[in-house]
Amino acid sequence: MSTPERQPGWNEADSQEFIDFGRLFVPDREEQIATVLDLIPEIPEPGEGLLVDLCCGAGPLTAALLERFPRAHVLAMDLSPAMLEHVKTTLQAHGDRLQTRPFDLADASWRRFPEPVHAFVSSLAIHHLDGEGKRQLFCDLAAALAPGGAVVIADLVQPASPAGQALSAKAWDESVRRRALEMAGDLAPYKIFQEERWNFYADPDPDPIDQPSPLINQLQWLAEAGLIGVEVHWLKAGHAIFGGFRPS
Repeated sequence: MSTPERQPGWNEADSQEFIDFGRLFVPDREEQIATVLDLIPEIPEPGEGLLVDLCCGAGPLTAALLERFPRAHVLAMDLSPAMLEHVKTTLQAHGDRLQTRPFDLADASWRRFPEPVHAFVSSLAIHHLDGEGKRQLFCDLAAALAPGGAVVIADLVQPASPAGQALSAKAWDESVRRRALEMAGDLAPYKIFQEERWNFYADPDPDPIDQPSPLINQLQWLAEAGLIGVEVHWLKAGHAIFGGFRPS
């Protein structure tokens, strides 16, 4: 029996599927998380620091933040009730160091915080905003940062050429196939990945919710927001890790 065709937009069925298979669908997920963590400055004495995970999903990056920065508090935000409940359940051992909050990424009303933020991180979410939405988000995040704080983004980016798009599609497909064999022992997750058209770059009719922007544009918008040290740190299969820092 074939899997039903994936419907446009994001719903709770997509959330559950990503909880189940996200570790297989994201290229080199472990390396991505390690890269994000390495880009976050050490939290200075004596403050504890606030780390904000935008669109936390199933929580692998949230968990890594809690482990890497034992003195920090982490705020995990997501639109999906299923994702937030999963994070609260699986990470409850961290007690009040973890807070969760529902939010809509595109709504600017959440972008004020009771204290300066040491770092904003986000994985596979900001591509849901259009170009102007990303540009405004970067300005708002930069304004909410503590001096020396960081914005670190792991996300899909739009290739600049058809050849680049084809390479991204091929590399993503090969990554999921390899990870399915290595981590699940068979190709069943890979078949779901293909049948439900998770590979944005291979889809001739991509979901309108997905709006990746060129990497060069996003680096420029981060710099325009007042961040320094803006650059790309990791790139594979159309997935990039990039960001910058607020001047100290």
